[in-house]
Amino acid sequence: MTGWRRSLTVLALCTAVGASTSLVAGCGSLPGERSGSRGTVTVMTWAPESTRATNMPGMPAMAAAYARWVNARGGIDGHRLRVLTCNDHNDLIGAGNCAERAVKEGVVAVVGSYSVYGQSFMPPLEAAGIPYIGGYGVSSEEFNSALSYPVNGGQAALLAGSGRQLARDCERVALVRPETVDGDELPILLNAGLGEGGRGPATDIPTTEDASEYGAQAAAALRAVGAGTEAPGALSSGSGNGDGTGCVSAVLGDRTQTFVDSFRRQEGAALPEGPGRQVRITSVLGSVGQGLVDSTGGKDGPYEGAYVTGWYPVAGDPRWRPMRDVIDTYAFNDNRIDPADAGVETTWIAYTALKEVIESLGKDHITADDLTRTLDGGLAVRTGGLTPTLRWRFQDMLASRDFPRLVNHRVTYQVVRGGRLVALRKGAVDVGPTLEKASRSE
Repeated sequence: MTGWRRSLTVLALCTAVGASTSLVAGCGSLPGERSGSRGTVTVMTWAPESTRATNMPGMPAMAAAYARWVNARGGIDGHRLRVLTCNDHNDLIGAGNCAERAVKEGVVAVVGSYSVYGQSFMPPLEAAGIPYIGGYGVSSEEFNSALSYPVNGGQAALLAGSGRQLARDCERVALVRPETVDGDELPILLNAGLGEGGRGPATDIPTTEDASEYGAQAAAALRAVGAGTEAPGALSSGSGNGDGTGCVSAVLGDRTQTFVDSFRRQEGAALPEGPGRQVRITSVLGSVGQGLVDSTGGKDGPYEGAYVTGWYPVAGDPRWRPMRDVIDTYAFNDNRIDPADAGVETTWIAYTALKEVIESLGKDHITADDLTRTLDGGLAVRTGGLTPTLRWRFQDMLASRDFPRLVNHRVTYQVVRGGRLVALRKGAVDVGPTLEKASRSE
């Protein structure tokens, strides 16, 4: 077979398998490309796929594309990157199985992953000394374990930031959130932000994360915010005067859209058309993103005017250009990867951090201990402006009993305007003091 035919065959195979665990490393380069001259670095990325609750297939897919990119350029400091992927199935046992497999495979780190079951995956990693770099931030263990190196503020920062954002415009707030151990923390955090803005606590509406409809919860949210009973017309003004607007914050991951469908039906029955519709939908990235806004009608859909709190710059920011270039060239049209998805963005940032650590070592053989010693030693990780410079020294930690490993406590305020998620204000907001206050008040 001629060289060009071999290249096309490999390309076709890689395209077909996408992020298949067994072939990610093999799809890292094509014939004629440079390969790493030092030892291979093996890592793992996991996330739930094809489940009834939240799914994050773009995260392992992004990890696979990243591996193909760096391997085509000679690896990371001469090290070929081998990425294993695992589906935790949104299940306690599944998360533990992924961690046990990471230990068995001898990975040096778990990078850019999503799982709510930190109590299941962290103990095996800790026992083996494997660092957890750049988790999505949905389990409390990610912000407590000495082997966790988060790149964002997780759900904690989003909820605290959302409270501060909503205090400006919302007279009353209802929070619809998962009825889980980690979900129980969300109203505390949201209320800390609301309190800083002089607002009372939100009405807490816990519910299952995998329901097929949320009619009862939607009705409860409407009652909680007193829909239709006060001054009209504040849905999308952003006037900042708290003129009677009710806000419903839905933080249910993939099921947020299911809730909003139920909510709009209930709202249609409860409120008249026109200016009397004064309920603003609010959420956080991961539950609402540009892809969801697009798929539900854009500027004519239910999210127009919605407030959304995120960790990073808006998806259209030029600082995401390097990631988009990698996706365009090395993802082979993998439709699991949405460059505007917060999970994909987190995986990109996590692998950026891994790359900086490996390049700082200058060694032929990389171990898990090498990574943890370097990270604990105060290496400054720069992410091209997508986050502040990241360090995980003791002095960089948050003075919080619940979130001591949280070193990036900045959030961004966004709004859906004209069908696009755009920045509501310039720059990021530091919610570290809010999180510290929330921890002291518990």
